[in-house]
Amino acid sequence: MRNLIYAINTTLDGCCDHTKFYPSEDTMEYFIQLTRDADTFVYGRKTYELMVPYWPDVAKNPSGDRKEDIEFAQAFDAVNKIVVFSRSLDNPVDKKTRIVNTNLRDEILKLKQEKGKNISTGGIDLASQLAKLGLIDEYHFVVHPIIIGEGRRLFEGIDLREKLQLKLVESTVFKSGAVVLRYLKQ
Repeated sequence: MRNLIYAINTTLDGCCDHTKFYPSEDTMEYFIQLTRDADTFVYGRKTYELMVPYWPDVAKNPSGDRKEDIEFAQAFDAVNKIVVFSRSLDNPVDKKTRIVNTNLRDEILKLKQEKGKNISTGGIDLASQLAKLGLIDEYHFVVHPIIIGEGRRLFEGIDLREKLQLKLVESTVFKSGAVVLRYLKQ
């Protein structure tokens, strides 16, 4: 069975709003490797619209972008399948994207049964739903040494029936001062 990995950048105060801060070079390298280890992305509409067509466009026209941005864009563009859970989107931007508005739990369980690499997800809303359903296998929190004081928060509005117990299995400190905390679902 494939793993569903939730990876996200966050600040010390839990802000996950990518319009408020930008990942450092070393944390981008971390996300490049995570992306190379996946062959399916699962997004909600907001995260999908943040990622596509932006990263595929950078992969096609890399002029003026940072080296790590280009590498991430190429890794992102190489992923085989993007599944978007949305009630408002009708038409995908590209051929590898599929819009789904059926049962989230059933669709994720089907994806996990398929052969392949990891399944990757990000964002806030869909990740909160996936966490509530107990479908996330690994959590990768990249905590940046900054306090923003505003913006969307990690697991904002999540409604858990019971505590979600995680086990810390790895922590990595980057030169930039960011820390990756990798947790497994218990």
